Amino acid sequence: MGIRFLEPLALLLLLPWIAFTLWSFRADLRVTGVRKRWAVSLRSLSLLLLIAALAGMQWVQPLQRQSVIYVVDRSDSIIETPDTEAWLRASALAKDGDDYVGVVSFGLDAAVDRNPSIEGLNQLELQSGVNDRFTDLSRGLQLAAGLLPEGTSPRVVLVSDGQENAGNLLRQARLLKNSGIPVDVLQVPPSAKKDAAIESVKLPVKLYQAEKAPLEIEVVSTFAGTGELRIYEDDREVSRQSVQMERGDNRYAVQILAKEPGFHRYRAEIYQEGDEQAANNMGYAFSRVSGPPRILIAEGVSGSSTNVEEALAAGLIGSRTLPPEMLPLELADYAQFDSIVLNNVPATRMSEHQMSLIEQAVKDFGVGLVMLGGEDSFGMGGYFKTAIERALPVSMELEGKREIPSLGLILVIDRSGSMDGGKLELAKEAAVRTVELMRPKDTIGVVAFDSTPWWVVEPQKLDDPKKVTDLIRSIQPAGGTEIYTAVEEGYQRMLKVEAQRKHLILLTDGQSATTRSYEELAEKMAEGQMTLSTVAIGDADTGLLERLAKMAKGRYYYTNDQSTLPAIFSREAVMMARTYIVDQPFVPSVGQAGDWASMLREGTPQIKAYVAATPKPTAEVALASPEQDPLLARWQYGSGRAVAWTSDVTGKWSADWVNWASFPEVFSRIIKWTFPQFEAFPFEMDAQLNGDRMSLALKSMKTDIQGEVSIKITAEGQPAEVLKASPTVPGEYRADLQVKEPGVYLAQVQVTEGDKSGSYSSGFVIPYSPEFRVSDQGGEGKLKEVAELTGGRLLSWDKPEEVFGAEIPPKKQPHDLTRFLLITVLLLWLADIGVRRLNLTLRRRIIMGSFFLQKLKERETVQAAEMAAAASVNRLRQHKRSTKVIRTEQLSMQGRPLQRDTQNEAGNPSDDASSRGIQADSSPSNAAENEGLNRLLAAKNRRRR
Repeated sequence: MGIRFLEPLALLLLLPWIAFTLWSFRADLRVTGVRKRWAVSLRSLSLLLLIAALAGMQWVQPLQRQSVIYVVDRSDSIIETPDTEAWLRASALAKDGDDYVGVVSFGLDAAVDRNPSIEGLNQLELQSGVNDRFTDLSRGLQLAAGLLPEGTSPRVVLVSDGQENAGNLLRQARLLKNSGIPVDVLQVPPSAKKDAAIESVKLPVKLYQAEKAPLEIEVVSTFAGTGELRIYEDDREVSRQSVQMERGDNRYAVQILAKEPGFHRYRAEIYQEGDEQAANNMGYAFSRVSGPPRILIAEGVSGSSTNVEEALAAGLIGSRTLPPEMLPLELADYAQFDSIVLNNVPATRMSEHQMSLIEQAVKDFGVGLVMLGGEDSFGMGGYFKTAIERALPVSMELEGKREIPSLGLILVIDRSGSMDGGKLELAKEAAVRTVELMRPKDTIGVVAFDSTPWWVVEPQKLDDPKKVTDLIRSIQPAGGTEIYTAVEEGYQRMLKVEAQRKHLILLTDGQSATTRSYEELAEKMAEGQMTLSTVAIGDADTGLLERLAKMAKGRYYYTNDQSTLPAIFSREAVMMARTYIVDQPFVPSVGQAGDWASMLREGTPQIKAYVAATPKPTAEVALASPEQDPLLARWQYGSGRAVAWTSDVTGKWSADWVNWASFPEVFSRIIKWTFPQFEAFPFEMDAQLNGDRMSLALKSMKTDIQGEVSIKITAEGQPAEVLKASPTVPGEYRADLQVKEPGVYLAQVQVTEGDKSGSYSSGFVIPYSPEFRVSDQGGEGKLKEVAELTGGRLLSWDKPEEVFGAEIPPKKQPHDLTRFLLITVLLLWLADIGVRRLNLTLRRRIIMGSFFLQKLKERETVQAAEMAAAASVNRLRQHKRSTKVIRTEQLSMQGRPLQRDTQNEAGNPSDDASSRGIQADSSPSNAAENEGLNRLLAAKNRRRR
């Protein structure tokens, strides 16, 4: 223990303090003698304590108890290590009983495995969850420093390989040094696994069509051998070659031919025999190929897109045609095209995922969308409440524009145990959508079946759609499968339904438990003017269901994708109306044609039929039918544009149009209107990875942007994320993205300035975690630097006891005395005032003390006299009462009546008083009474004085 001063220069004030004290004792002050000595002493002592407070006086106490926090690296780079938990437990056994130990785990973040306590680590298990894809040693040290208990000598033990890829270790080490916390390090030996990793993949981000460019791949290997290098373009393999790899860096180049314009993703994969780490065997790159526009055509009937392809070719627009089942399953594949054309494609031939990707490509990346009509398109194709309908300028519901025949519809839904999960949920959603398409005059019934049928909704008019949909959503799976009984039950109830058209829909994924005669049941349905459509899922009895639908004059559907069920049901409900197809010839009238007006003002050919639809409120109807139904409509949807042509392009409904000389020009202009509308000032994007954050820097040649800049990030299998870019300097912006998975990310930069907006599409690559990078240099040098900087030691795996075994200089804990000194100065100041202001000599103090004692004694005497007088009065009263009783008895014995003193009663009070006074004076009792009264009067008089 000892005393120290933080500001020793303040002690120079002691010189004037000594001079002041000597002067005060010698000077003539207003006080003298003892009072002077007391006053000068108190004032000098106060000044001395103030000087000590100004000098930062502290009391220093050495601390003998230790506290050690183990900081353990749990990142993915720690592949092979000795038993860390066993080492920690063994080292903690060497501590003294009152020493503290705690454990912290870290990766990118840090977590506490064991709070500091005097208990050992015998039951330690490292179980806290941390992000192991990165290594941030500074996070672990920072958390450990905050856990060290007060009143102990602190120490941190860092267990790591030192391969830092996030944070700043040395900066945190300097902070610990300033806090007096040494850091001992235990290096985890680098992994000795055989590993070959793709370090980088490079390709120019901009290419022209037919241009060749080298795809450069850098591979780092810890061992020599033969490997195989594979190159993929948009998940399509374009190259596979055998390569010879040496230990260290290996570089390869593969020529890439930019065949098709658009955004393309490239992936390189390396395979080497003996490689023990597969997480780093892939690398990514991307490029945007400039060239003529490309159109993706999905056709519902093979060969029906010839007129479309010829019209596009006449406008020098390239196209690719495929069936709807072959539509891409990744968003990046749609971003390669400028527009997507759906030519008479039913929704039942596309999955819900594919429709969602098309909508997202239009909304977020500006890809165009064109839907062409036909018997399987629009409402007839089952697009009600789908992602495609959201993107189109028309809705599929007719909204009461024409009289639709009343419909009686019974849904027969399999609810057996095999339908549990997504199948039954989508079946219920399909039934709900069907109900939403129906009118109040229609009749709906729902029968669910397992081993027996069960009426969920009894056949009834659709007066309360919500009640019906709530009942449908209550269906739960159970039991086996009995199809015939359920269909027959539906048929029997349909006989009682009054409707212009009667239809049943059967949905099942199983086999019927009985083999009764369905032919007889189908004949009865035909006699009752009913139709039956069947929907088979997965392992259903497809032969039976297809035969049953054919016999009952309905339609048969088979799907392995349960997400198509809502489209199938809604298509069935719409097809029963048949009034969706308007087959009356007419010449279209021109409406809100905008920039198309010039090509339509000279007139258009006749149309024979179209599919009725309803334009959305913000859509522009360029051509309309006499019923004001849209024939050609367009609108802006998000970043993209969409067009609806409700007639066909095969010639069945529009023979005059496809034979029209202006058809190729008109149709190509309609398609071109949907192309992405990008502004002329593109951004340059630079992406830098820092830990788990990807920093996106945007630079534009236009420095006077007044609006907002945002970046929409999209990757396969992940939801889109919108980042707001913050300006740094004029024309430059910055945004940060949380890293999730490696791969190629699409980025759409959106600039909004008032009513105008522009967008630019680009991309960037997020590589695999840096934890899996191959590095010949470990972190030993950095760990040694940390130990030297903080005064720590290099520990050994063989000697865990040395954590507590070495002599550790105790830490000195200071206690600030400033508050105590100032309080003491205040008390001394009050004492100084008392000595100077109160001039009391010894004689005056004695006299004042005697006076107070005398007063106290007199008060006690008066109180005693009052008590004695009160007692005498009480005795006198008792004596009078006893005397009166005796006298009364004597008079009674003598036979004399008791008489009062009539004279006194007549009015001579003075004589009565005189006689009473004489009697009192002549008796001993009266004498005692008088004495008590006199004492009482004397006491009262003294109190008055």
